[in-house]
Amino acid sequence: MRTGTAPNPARRLLATVLACEAIVIALAIPVAVTVLDVDGATAGGVCGGLAAVCLVMAGLLRFPWAVPAGTVLQVLVIATGFMVPAMFFLGVVFGALWATAIWLGRKVGSAQPR
Repeated sequence: MRTGTAPNPARRLLATVLACEAIVIALAIPVAVTVLDVDGATAGGVCGGLAAVCLVMAGLLRFPWAVPAGTVLQVLVIATGFMVPAMFFLGVVFGALWATAIWLGRKVGSAQPR
């Protein structure tokens, strides 16, 4: 374990949001294929790719550029609503969770003694 630095509460919260989001995006693949008749390769490429990016981003949150990149990722998840309309709603929910995680993480981080 590293000493000298306190764990970043925002990073843990943001990684949790991204991990849960990856699961929901992956579950949109069979919905797109079976219910909405989207081509399997398209659904797998788009939703599977975004789910993988969410997991990779969860691991990259230690870098300062990862939070803005994660914010762009939230917009891309909302855009999957053009393929699976329920993802408009779910994308907005995860975008709100992402924004809340940033806000709460900063609030807790500023309250911790330095």
